[in-house]
Amino acid sequence: MLRKLKDNLRNSYSPYSNYPVSAIAVTRDGREFTGVNIENASYGATVCAERTAIFKAASEGCRPGDIVKLYVMVGSGRIGSPCFMCRQVISEFIDETADIVLMSTEGESVTYKVADLCPHPFGAEDLG
Repeated sequence: MLRKLKDNLRNSYSPYSNYPVSAIAVTRDGREFTGVNIENASYGATVCAERTAIFKAASEGCRPGDIVKLYVMVGSGRIGSPCFMCRQVISEFIDETADIVLMSTEGESVTYKVADLCPHPFGAEDLG
């Protein structure tokens, strides 16, 4: 997975932050959906790599619970963590017992369960 994530970093469009991010969502049936961060001069229109990968999976028919693992790599050489917008999407699409693997370009990694990254998610039950 290290090589795939590193290769995917080249697809990042991050001219403003110079902070490329790569993600790969792996589904129960073994499919892999890649994502990168895609920036815009209007920062609010920027999309993170994690959400890109998850949204690609959803656009191909995956539904909550179908993604069983998410890998994330930042191009800075250190381990990065998903932002809170991504954590919201992660908490809705990926089971709380699934692994989120954060990797550096040097191969170091830290693995968290979704429940550890998103201990108090906002969900449908909060709307009513």
